[in-house]
Formats: sequence, C-alpha cells, structure tokens
Amino acid sequence: MSAIKLTSDNFNEEVLMSGTPVLVDFWAEWCGPCRMLSPVVHEIGEERTDFKVGTVNVDEEPELAEKFGISSIPCLIVFNGGKEAKRSVGVIPKDAVIDLVTNA
Repeated sequence: MSAIKLTSDNFNEEVLMSGTPVLVDFWAEWCGPCRMLSPVVHEIGEERTDFKVGTVNVDEEPELAEKFGISSIPCLIVFNGGKEAKRSVGVIPKDAVIDLVTNA
C-alpha cells in the first residue's frame, strides 16, 4: 500500500480510528528536508503491511498542522490506537523511521 494523502475529511477514519499503527508525515512542497524525507516515507508505505503510512501537506491542511502542534517540518508522528505514540522532527534515515513506528 502506498502512502495515503490525509486531509481533514479522512484523517479521523484513516488515522484515529485505524486498527493498526499509522505513520503520518507532515510536510510542505517548499521544504527542502521534506523533499529529502518524502521518497523514504513513500518507499516504506510501499514495503510495509504491518502499519499504514499517510502524508499531510501542512499548506493544504493548516488545521491539522495546528491541531497536532506542528511547528517544524518534516515532522513524523506515529499514531497507535488513535493517540500520538511517538514524534520525530527533521530528516532521519529509513531504518530510524521504521524503528520509530515499530517501537511506538
């Protein structure tokens, strides 16, 4: 499964009500570090079936960014059971992204 484009319309269903952990990448088009991390996030979304991967464009979804207190991007948040379990800000390697989710 590839990364899901998350919006205010589908966030509750896809993330907060998910039966599996969800890795959410908060990003923006103009953000250089986001463009470095984005291919890694999408690759993980293609490879992993034990958790979901979603992305939130903070420029298109400012209310979601505000709701989760996003002040720096890229910001990865792992949701488990509808609640934030872990958070990482900045570019991290692929194995660290996977560890973030599997150890949440």
